[in-house]
Amino acid sequence: MTAARYDLPDVDAFTRPYWQAAAEGRLLLRRCAACGRAHHYPREFCPHCWSEDVTWESASGRATLYTWSVVHRNDLPPFGDRVPYVAAVVDLAEGPRMMTRIVDVPEADLRIGMELEVRFREEGDVTVPVFGPRSHG
Repeated sequence: MTAARYDLPDVDAFTRPYWQAAAEGRLLLRRCAACGRAHHYPREFCPHCWSEDVTWESASGRATLYTWSVVHRNDLPPFGDRVPYVAAVVDLAEGPRMMTRIVDVPEADLRIGMELEVRFREEGDVTVPVFGPRSHG
């Protein structure tokens, strides 16, 4: 019997466009046509005004670091093999906050408000968005 994978999303018909875009190196958000606000995580309705008139749109991939925690111990497989890692919340340029992982930044260099950009990592059968330092070139 294969152990459950708690680190991988359940891809269904609704979220498939999100995960396909990630595999192509694009971050998608949902935007509400009724109130104009973007949101993340993907939902079939707007969490701000409850409208179901929401569509997919490409995000810029830019974000700033809102908060983080360096995880040194996690007993839930397969996370124990990944410690230490940086679990974080970022503010996307389009407005929503997103839970993610920070990569390629030494722990001592992490700062609230630091500029980040999306990167993509293959994890099992899916590609997940993570964030690293923004290149200014």
